[in-house]
Amino acid sequence: MRVARIVLIVLVVLGGLFVAADRILVSVAQDKAAEQAKITEGLSSKPHVSIEGFPFLTQVLTGKLDDVKVEATGLAADGGTGQQVRFQSLRADLRGVKLSDGFKRAVADKADGQVFLTYADLRDAIGVPGLKVSYGGPAKNGAALVKLSGPILGGDLSVVSEVSVRGGDSVALHAENIPTAFTALGLENQVRQRIDVQVPIAHLPSGLGLTGVGTAPDGISVAAAGKDVVLAD
Repeated sequence: MRVARIVLIVLVVLGGLFVAADRILVSVAQDKAAEQAKITEGLSSKPHVSIEGFPFLTQVLTGKLDDVKVEATGLAADGGTGQQVRFQSLRADLRGVKLSDGFKRAVADKADGQVFLTYADLRDAIGVPGLKVSYGGPAKNGAALVKLSGPILGGDLSVVSEVSVRGGDSVALHAENIPTAFTALGLENQVRQRIDVQVPIAHLPSGLGLTGVGTAPDGISVAAAGKDVVLAD
């Protein structure tokens, strides 16, 4: 009995050491992944990366991570033109992440996520001086709405615009109607050139596309999903 108890104690201790080592390694891996994401995607700060499942070592040995979650707040991503589009928050859930080529390549079987922008974020992305962006009310015929107001081309603009996803990587705005004060002067096209815009959601991984958008009093939620999403290559 004493031998059995000694063996049991040894196994418990070894098991505890394995768990500790496993947790240390996963912590290091999460930090490295967050740092790489910051560098690769041109983010202003490191996101929080959580590698789910246990044990981590077994997942690494099989070359596939069960579930990886990424969360970040207050990010600014370079859209490629020098314009910074700020995200209030970002969430992504990556399932079945296959690792290959010495862990340099990572492809997720499935992925979905959400980017949240405040109306101030959208206003800054549009870039019209003095323009205000706010909640446009409940969806109309399935379309999310925002309100644009402020001085433009010497007049006082107030319109409701539909918000939609376009091309799988951008959020597009289209005003329902341009006020008569502008159309009577032949300025509709000039107004639309400034407010009917597309705002790119920068650096979406290959295979991940925007699927929908919704508005609420506090901001805009943009959903994304995809299969065989290339995270690193």
